Amino acid sequence: MDYNILQNYWWLIMSLLGALLVFLLFVQGGQSMLISVPDRDKRSLLINSLGRKWEFTFTTLVTFGGAFFASFPLFYSTSFGGAYWLWMLILFSFVIQAVSYEYRSKHGNVYGSRFYDCLLFVNGIVGPLLLGVAVAGMFFGAEFTVQKDNILNHGAGISQWGPLHGLEAIICWKNLVFGLMVLMLARTLASLYFINNIDDDYIQPLQHRHLLINGAAFVALFLASAALILTASGIEAKPGQPAQWVELKYLHNFLQMWWCLCALLVGTLLVLYGIIRSLLAPAFRRGIWFAGAGTILVVMALFWVLGFNDTAYYPSLLDAQSSLTIRNSSSSHFTLTAMSVASLMVPFVVAYIFYAWRAMDRKSLTATELSALDEDDKY
Repeated sequence: MDYNILQNYWWLIMSLLGALLVFLLFVQGGQSMLISVPDRDKRSLLINSLGRKWEFTFTTLVTFGGAFFASFPLFYSTSFGGAYWLWMLILFSFVIQAVSYEYRSKHGNVYGSRFYDCLLFVNGIVGPLLLGVAVAGMFFGAEFTVQKDNILNHGAGISQWGPLHGLEAIICWKNLVFGLMVLMLARTLASLYFINNIDDDYIQPLQHRHLLINGAAFVALFLASAALILTASGIEAKPGQPAQWVELKYLHNFLQMWWCLCALLVGTLLVLYGIIRSLLAPAFRRGIWFAGAGTILVVMALFWVLGFNDTAYYPSLLDAQSSLTIRNSSSSHFTLTAMSVASLMVPFVVAYIFYAWRAMDRKSLTATELSALDEDDKY
């Protein structure tokens, strides 16, 4: 298979994995709302509902990182190896999430369940926010340079970063707007998930109120993020030509790749439909599926305009020639070919997730069902 086709194929795979990860962040969104439920039993109902799904998010995050490392190793070494403080904060927040679900209800828990609830809340805020900040850097650029000759000269590293090593991304207001948008999306999806998954007279009206607030905040931040992206400059790197900054690059990409624009618009409409119909018809409980499908389409469209059409998906603010594209940062032809064979297992993995999800959600979770569970089966 042609090398360029393999590179495009793996960028499509990465866009799908990234979209699934953003959708599954509803787990973190739900955790960020635990503090709004003072009643311990009702809070346990929310946590046990999320506990059935948190491993999907964690596994998808690990798979996304591993696939990026294998298919586009230069991005992995540049971002993960250079902006390590940002990524360490993200990974630490997910580690404390795993620990919390494992030990919250275990016998001999000397810290108490409230302590682990606080850790889940921290992951619910920090995880989506900083992941959004990291992705925003792929649109608005980061402060790094790349020198591949360091491999031959036994230099300190391929990429060089400033002294903050990724922390500067957190104080960039554009990145924060995008990060807050991802956080509010996660909270909106969480409300839709709770409405679908929990049958409780207290939880249902509470989540409809949260959906109104979080949905309105998400729409406002989404419009702001869209305006920032469509008016931003990007780096164009055509084959055989030096990379250069182009004004309104992402807007041009949407206009030149009509299928990306269609995916963005259809996805946006699906998200809005899931939110609005759930608000107007309290008996409607399938909003998570419409909003979830829309989220996946929107995120994939954003990845497509990032990497395709000779666009640098990781622009360098210090040196345009150091910017990363799917052409200059991918693995070898042999590696991508071998991985493409392995990727044929992806449909089976998706089918397993679908089967496991349906098995766990065959009926809505209730307080009665939760109280009937063994202590070892609770989170």
